Amino acid sequence: MGKIRKWNNILHRDIGYVIVALTLVYGISGIAVNHVQDWNPNFSKEKEFLEIQPIRGQTREEIIRETLSQLQISEEPSNAFRPDSSTLVLFFDGKTYTVDLPTGMVLVEKIQQRRVLYEMNQLHLNTPKDWWTYIADVYALSLIVVTITGVFVLKGKNGITGRGAWLTAIGIVIPLGYWIYYLYS
Repeated sequence: MGKIRKWNNILHRDIGYVIVALTLVYGISGIAVNHVQDWNPNFSKEKEFLEIQPIRGQTREEIIRETLSQLQISEEPSNAFRPDSSTLVLFFDGKTYTVDLPTGMVLVEKIQQRRVLYEMNQLHLNTPKDWWTYIADVYALSLIVVTITGVFVLKGKNGITGRGAWLTAIGIVIPLGYWIYYLYS
């Protein structure tokens, strides 16, 4: 039994070291993605308000040209949209201008990737596919091995036959209880 526990602890320790980085990536990304209803974990949006002269153009092309001129933008928008007769929305790479034509009030929204967190989320959600799928599978298997070996790391009153049993039971009851509550409430 002593040799089995020794190899159990070696596996637990060494696999644990190997998966430190991926565990941090999945943990941090998991928290970020869990709260997607409260914020965008991939992109940040900055808002700025500008004021230009009211737009007097009549045709769509005149309105766009006059707006770009007043905003001193030489670049052509990738798209332009008029959700109603008094609004013009201009789309650029990473930036949107929403213009209230009668008043000249402009809302500028700048969208930027959240550095590091964006990449973590892409890995967590398996956006790259291909080889990343297999790497993520190996990581998931490693978590299973670390979990099972972790149960047997300690023996005695702090091991699985003592305090560890109660903590393991709590870890089972919380998701199971929540799932039952979710199904029947």
